[in-house]
Amino acid sequence: MAMKKILVTGSGGFIGKNLLEALSRITDVEVKTFEMNDNVETLFAYATKSDVIYHLAGVNRPQNDDEFIHGNYALTNMLVSRLREQEKTPAIVLASSIQAVLDNPYGISKRQAENAVAGYSEQTGAKSYIFRLPNVFGKWCRPNYNSVVATFCHNISHGLDISISDPDRKLKLVYVDDVVNAFTGILAGNRSGLAQDDDGFYTVRRVFETTLSGLADRIYQLGDIRKTGVLPDLSDEFMQCLHSTYISYIDKNELSYAADMKSDNRGNLFELIRSKHSGQIFISRSYKNITRGNHYHDSKVEKFCLVQGEAVIKLRNVLSDEIISYTVSDKRIEVVDIPPGYTHSIENLGDGEMIVIFWSSRLFDPEDPDTYYREV
Repeated sequence: MAMKKILVTGSGGFIGKNLLEALSRITDVEVKTFEMNDNVETLFAYATKSDVIYHLAGVNRPQNDDEFIHGNYALTNMLVSRLREQEKTPAIVLASSIQAVLDNPYGISKRQAENAVAGYSEQTGAKSYIFRLPNVFGKWCRPNYNSVVATFCHNISHGLDISISDPDRKLKLVYVDDVVNAFTGILAGNRSGLAQDDDGFYTVRRVFETTLSGLADRIYQLGDIRKTGVLPDLSDEFMQCLHSTYISYIDKNELSYAADMKSDNRGNLFELIRSKHSGQIFISRSYKNITRGNHYHDSKVEKFCLVQGEAVIKLRNVLSDEIISYTVSDKRIEVVDIPPGYTHSIENLGDGEMIVIFWSSRLFDPEDPDTYYREV
Protein backbone atom coordinates (compact mmCIF):
# COMPACT_ATOMS: atom_id res chain seq x y z
CA MET A 1 0.00 0.00 0.00
CA ALA A 2 1.38 3.42 -1.00
CA MET A 3 2.34 5.77 1.78
CA LYS A 4 -0.12 8.68 2.06
CA LYS A 5 1.45 12.07 2.67
CA ILE A 6 -0.45 14.16 5.19
CA LEU A 7 -0.07 17.81 6.18
CA VAL A 8 -1.61 19.09 9.41
CA THR A 9 -1.67 22.86 9.83
CA GLY A 10 -2.30 24.20 13.33
CA SER A 11 -0.78 20.97 14.61
CA GLY A 12 0.08 22.45 18.01
CA GLY A 13 -3.50 23.40 18.76
CA PHE A 14 -6.11 21.46 20.67
CA ILE A 15 -7.60 19.53 17.75
CA GLY A 16 -4.19 19.29 16.08
CA LYS A 17 -2.59 17.53 19.04
CA ASN A 18 -5.39 14.98 19.20
CA LEU A 19 -5.30 14.45 15.43
CA LEU A 20 -1.52 13.97 15.36
CA GLU A 21 -1.75 11.36 18.11
CA ALA A 22 -4.38 9.45 16.14
CA LEU A 23 -2.38 9.68 12.92
CA SER A 24 0.69 8.32 14.74
CA ARG A 25 -1.23 5.05 15.15
CA ILE A 26 -1.77 4.68 11.41
CA THR A 27 1.08 2.83 9.71
CA ASP A 28 0.74 3.93 6.08
CA VAL A 29 0.93 7.71 6.49
CA GLU A 30 3.77 10.24 6.52
CA VAL A 31 2.81 13.36 8.45
CA LYS A 32 4.20 16.89 8.13
CA THR A 33 3.14 19.78 10.37
CA PHE A 34 2.83 23.55 10.08
CA GLU A 35 2.30 26.22 12.72
CA MET A 36 1.24 29.83 12.22
CA ASN A 37 4.72 31.08 13.17
CA ASP A 38 6.47 28.83 10.65
CA ASN A 39 7.76 30.12 7.33
CA VAL A 40 4.90 30.14 4.84
CA GLU A 41 7.17 28.66 2.18
CA THR A 42 7.41 25.57 4.39
CA LEU A 43 3.62 25.34 4.21
CA PHE A 44 3.68 25.51 0.42
CA ALA A 45 6.51 22.96 0.14
CA TYR A 46 4.66 20.44 2.27
CA ALA A 47 1.23 21.18 0.75
CA THR A 48 2.29 20.57 -2.86
CA LYS A 49 3.59 17.12 -1.91
CA SER A 50 0.58 16.10 0.18
CA ASP A 51 -2.30 13.77 -0.55
CA VAL A 52 -4.49 15.18 2.24
CA ILE A 53 -4.26 18.52 4.06
CA TYR A 54 -5.96 18.93 7.43
CA HIS A 55 -6.19 22.71 7.61
CA LEU A 56 -6.75 23.48 11.28
CA ALA A 57 -4.62 26.63 11.58
CA GLY A 58 -6.58 29.76 12.39
CA VAL A 59 -7.04 32.71 14.71
CA ASN A 60 -9.84 33.13 17.23
CA ARG A 61 -8.46 35.44 19.93
CA PRO A 62 -6.42 38.12 18.13
CA GLN A 63 -5.21 41.44 19.53
CA ASN A 64 -7.05 43.23 16.72
CA ASP A 65 -9.72 42.23 14.20
CA ASP A 66 -7.36 42.48 11.21
CA GLU A 67 -5.64 39.32 12.42
CA PHE A 68 -8.85 37.38 11.75
CA ILE A 69 -8.54 38.06 8.03
CA HIS A 70 -4.84 37.24 7.91
CA GLY A 71 -4.99 34.10 10.06
CA ASN A 72 -8.24 32.63 8.79
CA TYR A 73 -8.79 33.84 5.23
CA ALA A 74 -5.48 35.11 3.81
CA LEU A 75 -3.47 32.05 4.83
CA THR A 76 -6.10 29.72 3.40
CA ASN A 77 -6.34 31.68 0.17
CA MET A 78 -2.54 31.68 -0.26
CA LEU A 79 -2.51 27.92 0.31
CA VAL A 80 -5.13 27.08 -2.32
CA SER A 81 -3.69 29.64 -4.75
CA ARG A 82 -0.28 27.97 -4.59
CA LEU A 83 -1.87 24.54 -5.09
CA ARG A 84 -3.66 25.80 -8.21
CA GLU A 85 -0.47 27.39 -9.55
CA GLN A 86 1.41 24.10 -9.08
CA GLU A 87 -1.53 22.10 -10.45
CA LYS A 88 -1.66 20.04 -7.29
CA THR A 89 -4.97 18.68 -6.01
CA PRO A 90 -4.68 17.24 -2.52
CA ALA A 91 -7.91 16.79 -0.60
CA ILE A 92 -8.47 19.52 1.98
CA VAL A 93 -10.25 19.02 5.29
CA LEU A 94 -11.02 22.48 6.67
CA ALA A 95 -11.91 23.04 10.33
CA SER A 96 -14.35 25.92 10.17
CA SER A 97 -16.97 27.00 12.68
CA ILE A 98 -20.73 27.32 13.03
CA GLN A 99 -19.93 31.01 13.61
CA ALA A 100 -19.20 31.31 9.89
CA VAL A 101 -22.87 32.26 9.48
CA LEU A 102 -22.38 35.35 11.66
CA ASP A 103 -21.49 38.80 10.35
CA ASN A 104 -18.85 39.53 12.97
CA PRO A 105 -15.12 39.74 12.09
CA TYR A 106 -14.44 36.15 13.13
CA GLY A 107 -17.46 34.73 11.31
CA ILE A 108 -16.71 36.69 8.14
CA SER A 109 -13.08 35.50 8.08
CA LYS A 110 -14.12 31.86 8.53
CA ARG A 111 -16.73 32.17 5.78
CA GLN A 112 -14.15 33.66 3.43
CA ALA A 113 -11.81 30.75 4.18
CA GLU A 114 -14.63 28.33 3.40
CA ASN A 115 -15.25 30.08 0.08
CA ALA A 116 -11.57 29.86 -0.81
CA VAL A 117 -11.51 26.11 -0.23
CA ALA A 118 -14.83 25.57 -2.01
CA GLY A 119 -13.58 27.57 -5.00
CA TYR A 120 -10.36 25.55 -5.14
CA SER A 121 -12.40 22.34 -5.13
CA GLU A 122 -14.76 23.51 -7.87
CA GLN A 123 -11.95 24.75 -10.13
CA THR A 124 -9.58 21.80 -9.75
CA GLY A 125 -11.87 18.88 -8.98
CA ALA A 126 -9.99 18.25 -5.73
CA LYS A 127 -12.03 16.85 -2.86
CA SER A 128 -12.80 19.18 0.01
CA TYR A 129 -14.53 18.66 3.35
CA ILE A 130 -15.55 21.87 5.08
CA PHE A 131 -16.51 21.21 8.71
CA ARG A 132 -18.64 23.79 10.48
CA LEU A 133 -17.90 22.65 13.99
CA PRO A 134 -19.64 23.85 17.15
CA ASN A 135 -17.61 24.14 20.34
CA VAL A 136 -15.19 21.22 20.59
CA PHE A 137 -14.22 19.80 23.98
CA GLY A 138 -11.91 17.10 25.28
CA LYS A 139 -8.43 16.52 26.62
CA TRP A 140 -5.59 19.00 25.95
CA CYS A 141 -7.84 22.00 25.32
CA ARG A 142 -6.55 25.27 26.77
CA PRO A 143 -8.63 26.54 29.72
CA ASN A 144 -9.57 30.18 30.26
CA TYR A 145 -9.20 30.82 26.54
CA ASN A 146 -12.08 29.97 24.20
CA SER A 147 -13.59 26.74 25.59
CA VAL A 148 -16.16 26.93 28.36
CA VAL A 149 -15.84 23.17 28.99
CA ALA A 150 -12.06 23.43 29.42
CA THR A 151 -12.44 26.44 31.71
CA PHE A 152 -15.12 24.83 33.89
CA CYS A 153 -13.19 21.54 34.12
CA HIS A 154 -9.92 23.26 35.00
CA ASN A 155 -11.39 25.66 37.55
CA ILE A 156 -13.65 23.15 39.30
CA SER A 157 -10.89 20.51 39.46
CA HIS A 158 -8.56 23.13 40.99
CA GLY A 159 -11.10 24.45 43.52
CA LEU A 160 -11.56 27.75 41.68
CA ASP A 161 -14.79 29.65 41.07
CA ILE A 162 -16.50 29.70 37.69
CA SER A 163 -18.49 32.53 36.15
CA ILE A 164 -21.88 31.93 34.53
CA SER A 165 -23.06 35.06 32.75
CA ASP A 166 -26.24 33.59 31.25
CA PRO A 167 -27.36 30.30 32.89
CA ASP A 168 -29.93 29.59 30.16
CA ARG A 169 -27.56 30.15 27.26
CA LYS A 170 -27.80 27.15 24.92
CA LEU A 171 -24.66 25.32 23.81
CA LYS A 172 -23.90 22.82 21.07
CA LEU A 173 -20.82 20.76 21.76
CA VAL A 174 -18.87 18.02 19.99
CA TYR A 175 -16.27 15.72 21.51
CA VAL A 176 -12.75 15.92 20.14
CA ASP A 177 -12.48 12.15 19.64
CA ASP A 178 -15.55 12.28 17.39
CA VAL A 179 -13.97 15.09 15.37
CA VAL A 180 -10.68 13.20 15.04
CA ASN A 181 -12.45 9.96 14.12
CA ALA A 182 -14.39 11.82 11.42
CA PHE A 183 -11.16 13.35 10.08
CA THR A 184 -9.25 10.07 10.01
CA GLY A 185 -12.33 8.29 8.66
CA ILE A 186 -12.09 10.45 5.54
CA LEU A 187 -8.53 9.19 5.13
CA ALA A 188 -9.78 5.61 5.31
CA GLY A 189 -12.83 6.19 3.11
CA ASN A 190 -15.19 5.76 6.06
CA ARG A 191 -17.82 8.49 6.43
CA SER A 192 -19.97 6.83 9.10
CA GLY A 193 -19.08 9.50 11.67
CA LEU A 194 -19.98 12.40 9.37
CA ALA A 195 -23.15 14.42 9.05
CA GLN A 196 -23.82 16.90 6.24
CA ASP A 197 -26.28 19.79 6.22
CA ASP A 198 -28.43 21.03 3.33
CA ASP A 199 -25.70 23.46 2.27
CA GLY A 200 -23.08 20.72 2.02
CA PHE A 201 -21.14 21.59 5.17
CA TYR A 202 -19.93 18.76 7.37
CA THR A 203 -20.01 18.16 11.08
CA VAL A 204 -19.69 15.08 13.26
CA ARG A 205 -22.74 12.92 13.72
CA ARG A 206 -22.88 13.14 17.52
CA VAL A 207 -23.69 16.61 18.82
CA PHE A 208 -24.50 17.36 22.48
CA GLU A 209 -26.86 20.15 23.50
CA THR A 210 -27.06 21.72 26.93
CA THR A 211 -27.26 25.05 28.74
CA LEU A 212 -24.46 26.87 30.50
CA SER A 213 -25.96 26.06 33.90
CA GLY A 214 -26.61 22.45 32.87
CA LEU A 215 -22.99 22.08 31.84
CA ALA A 216 -21.79 23.51 35.15
CA ASP A 217 -24.08 21.16 37.11
CA ARG A 218 -22.68 18.14 35.31
CA ILE A 219 -19.07 19.13 35.89
CA TYR A 220 -19.71 19.84 39.57
CA GLN A 221 -21.13 16.30 39.83
CA LEU A 222 -17.88 14.99 38.39
CA GLY A 223 -15.90 17.06 40.87
CA ASP A 224 -17.92 15.59 43.75
CA ILE A 225 -16.94 11.99 42.90
CA ARG A 226 -13.84 12.21 45.09
CA LYS A 227 -15.88 13.51 48.03
CA THR A 228 -18.88 11.18 47.85
CA GLY A 229 -17.63 8.27 45.72
CA VAL A 230 -20.89 8.54 43.74
CA LEU A 231 -20.50 8.14 39.98
CA PRO A 232 -23.03 9.86 37.71
CA ASP A 233 -24.84 7.89 35.05
CA LEU A 234 -22.05 7.09 32.60
CA SER A 235 -24.48 5.41 30.22
CA ASP A 236 -25.26 9.03 29.31
CA GLU A 237 -22.81 9.59 26.44
CA PHE A 238 -22.41 13.30 27.14
CA MET A 239 -21.58 12.64 30.79
CA GLN A 240 -19.15 9.92 29.75
CA CYS A 241 -17.28 12.34 27.46
CA LEU A 242 -17.32 15.08 30.10
CA HIS A 243 -15.97 12.63 32.68
CA SER A 244 -13.01 11.75 30.45
CA THR A 245 -12.42 15.44 29.84
CA TYR A 246 -12.69 16.42 33.51
CA ILE A 247 -10.18 13.81 34.67
CA SER A 248 -7.64 15.16 32.17
CA TYR A 249 -7.68 18.55 33.94
CA ILE A 250 -6.87 17.29 37.43
CA ASP A 251 -3.39 18.43 38.43
CA LYS A 252 -0.85 15.69 37.75
CA ASN A 253 0.26 15.80 41.39
CA GLU A 254 -3.32 15.42 42.65
CA LEU A 255 -4.40 12.30 40.79
CA SER A 256 -4.14 10.21 43.95
CA TYR A 257 -6.61 10.75 46.80
CA ALA A 258 -7.17 9.00 50.12
CA ALA A 259 -9.92 6.43 50.55
CA ASP A 260 -12.35 6.79 53.47
CA MET A 261 -11.13 3.76 55.43
CA LYS A 262 -13.35 2.29 58.16
CA SER A 263 -11.52 0.04 60.63
CA ASP A 264 -12.52 -2.20 63.53
CA ASN A 265 -11.26 -5.36 65.26
CA ARG A 266 -11.98 -7.45 62.14
CA GLY A 267 -9.83 -5.38 59.77
CA ASN A 268 -10.82 -2.50 57.51
CA LEU A 269 -13.18 -1.64 54.69
CA PHE A 270 -13.53 1.16 52.19
CA GLU A 271 -15.97 2.05 49.43
CA LEU A 272 -14.40 2.31 46.00
CA ILE A 273 -17.31 3.35 43.80
CA ARG A 274 -20.93 4.31 44.48
CA SER A 275 -23.59 4.73 41.79
CA LYS A 276 -27.31 5.37 42.02
CA HIS A 277 -27.60 3.50 38.73
CA SER A 278 -25.45 0.42 39.38
CA GLY A 279 -24.86 0.06 43.12
CA GLN A 280 -21.54 0.24 44.89
CA ILE A 281 -18.18 -1.52 45.10
CA PHE A 282 -16.35 -1.82 48.41
CA ILE A 283 -13.22 -3.66 49.48
CA SER A 284 -12.41 -5.28 52.82
CA ARG A 285 -9.25 -6.60 54.45
CA SER A 286 -9.90 -9.12 57.22
CA TYR A 287 -7.51 -10.57 59.79
CA LYS A 288 -6.88 -14.28 60.42
CA ASN A 289 -9.89 -16.29 61.70
CA ILE A 290 -12.27 -13.38 61.10
CA THR A 291 -15.79 -13.99 59.81
CA ARG A 292 -17.82 -11.23 58.17
CA GLY A 293 -21.52 -11.21 57.40
CA ASN A 294 -24.14 -13.45 59.03
CA HIS A 295 -26.93 -11.31 57.66
CA TYR A 296 -29.33 -11.28 54.73
CA HIS A 297 -31.15 -8.75 52.53
CA ASP A 298 -34.72 -8.60 51.29
CA SER A 299 -33.90 -6.96 47.97
CA LYS A 300 -30.22 -6.16 47.82
CA VAL A 301 -28.06 -8.45 45.66
CA GLU A 302 -24.32 -8.83 46.28
CA LYS A 303 -21.28 -10.35 44.59
CA PHE A 304 -18.21 -11.55 46.50
CA CYS A 305 -14.78 -11.84 44.88
CA LEU A 306 -11.79 -12.89 46.97
CA VAL A 307 -8.51 -11.58 45.51
CA GLN A 308 -6.07 -12.44 48.31
CA GLY A 309 -6.00 -15.39 50.71
CA GLU A 310 -8.35 -18.31 51.23
CA ALA A 311 -11.91 -18.29 52.58
CA VAL A 312 -15.16 -20.15 52.83
CA ILE A 313 -18.35 -18.41 51.76
CA LYS A 314 -21.49 -19.87 53.32
CA LEU A 315 -25.05 -19.20 52.24
CA ARG A 316 -28.42 -20.38 53.54
CA ASN A 317 -31.91 -19.54 52.36
CA VAL A 318 -33.60 -18.17 55.45
CA LEU A 319 -36.55 -20.52 54.75
CA SER A 320 -34.27 -23.55 54.78
CA ASP A 321 -31.70 -25.31 56.97
CA GLU A 322 -29.47 -26.25 54.03
CA ILE A 323 -26.07 -24.54 54.06
CA ILE A 324 -24.24 -24.04 50.77
CA SER A 325 -20.47 -23.60 50.99
CA TYR A 326 -17.92 -22.30 48.48
CA THR A 327 -14.23 -22.51 49.33
CA VAL A 328 -12.41 -19.80 47.40
CA SER A 329 -8.81 -18.68 47.10
CA ASP A 330 -6.59 -16.34 45.13
CA LYS A 331 -5.30 -19.33 43.15
CA ARG A 332 -8.55 -19.28 41.15
CA ILE A 333 -10.39 -15.98 41.10
CA GLU A 334 -14.14 -16.46 41.02
CA VAL A 335 -17.28 -14.48 41.80
CA VAL A 336 -20.03 -15.74 44.11
CA ASP A 337 -23.54 -14.30 43.76
CA ILE A 338 -25.50 -13.69 46.97
CA PRO A 339 -29.27 -13.77 46.26
CA PRO A 340 -31.76 -11.85 48.38
CA GLY A 341 -33.23 -13.91 51.22
CA TYR A 342 -29.97 -15.84 51.72
CA THR A 343 -28.10 -15.20 54.95
CA HIS A 344 -24.39 -15.33 54.18
CA SER A 345 -20.92 -15.13 55.67
CA ILE A 346 -17.29 -15.21 54.61
CA GLU A 347 -14.59 -16.65 56.90
CA ASN A 348 -10.84 -16.13 56.51
CA LEU A 349 -9.19 -19.59 56.40
CA GLY A 350 -5.69 -18.37 55.63
CA ASP A 351 -2.79 -17.38 57.86
CA GLY A 352 -2.65 -13.81 56.55
CA GLU A 353 -5.07 -11.06 55.59
CA MET A 354 -8.03 -11.83 53.37
CA ILE A 355 -8.90 -9.20 50.75
CA VAL A 356 -12.36 -9.30 49.19
CA ILE A 357 -14.07 -7.09 46.60
CA PHE A 358 -17.82 -6.76 47.17
CA TRP A 359 -20.47 -5.37 44.85
CA SER A 360 -23.90 -4.39 46.10
CA SER A 361 -26.84 -3.62 43.83
CA ARG A 362 -27.94 -0.74 46.07
CA LEU A 363 -26.15 2.11 47.77
CA PHE A 364 -26.06 1.67 51.52
CA ASP A 365 -28.73 3.82 53.13
CA PRO A 366 -28.53 4.02 56.94
CA GLU A 367 -32.25 4.94 56.98
CA ASP A 368 -33.11 1.80 55.01
CA PRO A 369 -30.13 -0.58 55.23
CA ASP A 370 -32.02 -3.71 54.07
CA THR A 371 -29.63 -5.76 56.25
CA TYR A 372 -30.91 -8.20 58.87
CA TYR A 373 -28.80 -10.29 61.25
CA ARG A 374 -29.19 -14.07 60.95
CA GLU A 375 -26.53 -16.71 61.63
CA VAL A 376 -25.83 -18.92 58.66
